[in-house]
Amino acid sequence: MIIEIVKGLNTFNSYILGWSNRIIEQLALAEFIKDALIDSINLLPFLFVIFFFIELFEIYFSKKIKNLPKHSKISGPFLGALTALVPQCGFSVIASTLYVKKLITRGTLIAVYISTSDEAIPVLLAHPEMIKTILPILSTKFILAIITGYFVDFVLTPLKNKKSTIETNEEVQIDEKGCCKHEISNDRFKKRILILHPLKHTLNIFVFIFIVTLILNFILAKTQGHIEQIFLYNSPLQPVISATIGLIPNCAISILITMLYIQHAISFGSVIAGLSSSAGLGMLILFRKNSEIKDTVLIISILFGISTLAGLILQANFN
Repeated sequence: MIIEIVKGLNTFNSYILGWSNRIIEQLALAEFIKDALIDSINLLPFLFVIFFFIELFEIYFSKKIKNLPKHSKISGPFLGALTALVPQCGFSVIASTLYVKKLITRGTLIAVYISTSDEAIPVLLAHPEMIKTILPILSTKFILAIITGYFVDFVLTPLKNKKSTIETNEEVQIDEKGCCKHEISNDRFKKRILILHPLKHTLNIFVFIFIVTLILNFILAKTQGHIEQIFLYNSPLQPVISATIGLIPNCAISILITMLYIQHAISFGSVIAGLSSSAGLGMLILFRKNSEIKDTVLIISILFGISTLAGLILQANFN
């Protein structure tokens, strides 16, 4: 049902934007540039619809994730992983801020990092042929996030540590900004124009998608369609490289990893490795605000190690 709706929307988008496609075809540009422009522009209306509904979900789930400090570490990793499944960039920022303020456990923070996917899901939704891969990706990351979160809290973290929760009902202030420079604060929903942020977000992601598509189309043209050879398809190095790239604190990274997967340039194990280590702007907040350098290094090491290990296991068994 969902697949048919998405296909219908994409057909409608292609029909409405047919005039722009014809104009682009007449331009004196290389074919890979024309294809990148057409593919990216055709995604614009659909991406806006996706980000509009994500905006509505974010209003509800942001309040949920801000309530994580009220839960003990018994439920923290599970709830963190669950809310982080909503495809947007703010939850890792919120979780990082809560962790720096010592309001959630290390395991809960890592669970949020692993479970979040930034822009991967909207990009996959915009390609009907890839919708069937969304559930396997989300469920794999969700399970990995829960297992890792509890392992970190109950095995790696000394039992003598004090419970990292708060006992007060005082509302937590989050004075950070998301990928589109919108505020992630407790009162931002009163000020936000519901259309403005999805529109701005759509345009930003369009630029990222166009740049990535342009590069991939160029590589496809030069390799005569054998793009997977450039990115070491099925090589044990691929999940390692993908997880390393995922650590870069920018939401464009999740787009790059997802587009490579759509082009069949990387394996399922590698896309899991890259998206699991990709915490977006949340990692930037951790670097900037966490005064305990060793703790930050430990978190990154765990995130990278688990993401790489999961990617290698999946690649060895499911490719």
